[in-house]
Amino acid sequence: MGSPDFAVPTVARLAATHDLCAVYSQPAKKSGRGMAERPVPVAAWALDHDVPLFTPDNLKAASIHRQLAQHQADIFVVVAYGLLLPPAVLAIPRWGCLNGHASLLPRWRGAAPIQRAIEAGDRETGVAAMLMEAGLDTGPVVATRRTPIAPDDTAGSLHDRLAEMTAACLGAVIDNLPDSLATPTPQAEDGIIYAAKISPADAEIDWQKPAKRLDYHIRAFSPVPGAWCIGPKGRLRLLAGHPAPIPDGTPNLPAGCFLGKSAEGAMLIRCGDAAFAVTTVQPAGKKPMPADAFLNGCNLVVGTPLASLSDTAPR
Repeated sequence: MGSPDFAVPTVARLAATHDLCAVYSQPAKKSGRGMAERPVPVAAWALDHDVPLFTPDNLKAASIHRQLAQHQADIFVVVAYGLLLPPAVLAIPRWGCLNGHASLLPRWRGAAPIQRAIEAGDRETGVAAMLMEAGLDTGPVVATRRTPIAPDDTAGSLHDRLAEMTAACLGAVIDNLPDSLATPTPQAEDGIIYAAKISPADAEIDWQKPAKRLDYHIRAFSPVPGAWCIGPKGRLRLLAGHPAPIPDGTPNLPAGCFLGKSAEGAMLIRCGDAAFAVTTVQPAGKKPMPADAFLNGCNLVVGTPLASLSDTAPR
């Protein structure tokens, strides 16, 4: 049971080594310019590999419960499915439901553990294989794998690494069933933090923050949804950059103001305690580009503010 790209390595690993009865994913989504319906990535994988595919809107109906029971599966494996498993579904497989979660539980339970870990400045994360119960990511853990968060990791790079780690972790657990489930470890009562779902508003940049916090923020939301502010031609996504000193001789400008171009072509912006050197941007309606190319096309003047919505709202 899974839906996005993150779950594809796991379903591929299980299909290569075990008898995969069926795949359940979310229904097709409308996307692209024509808004045509396209299967979600796990569903597309199942269709390409002739694996029985089911895409219910939810798992609440008794008819769905009967259908799931008919597979006679030993275990349900759940990775970023996006649908709630009711208690009646959790009770169907004889060895329970095993979830692969992209954090070291109980830290970052919930919808967006990858982004929230980078945003918080965590130095380490990992994946956990957890026996599911009715609560949100509350079940006992049967295996974990850990990885450092590198200073240049983005949500995109960490997503790809953790997706492969999840496949390896869950694969090892399932290779050794049922012994691997014999001594699950209850999650600690302390250290519980929830990773709230990401909204575009979460990615808005607050230039009053210190440069280090802005570095975490921009990497946490790169590439999607992209940290953003209001540029000279509308919303501007900032996809990469790094803290930098304020150049000598720079006027004492407020946070959020353009300070000029660095020697490497970065766009220097005043922030709470220093400058932030933006190296990759994406203007509205365009593809990502080097900041140097963006500056060549818009002729920003030193002192121009890159505002937030609160700065531009009518008063």
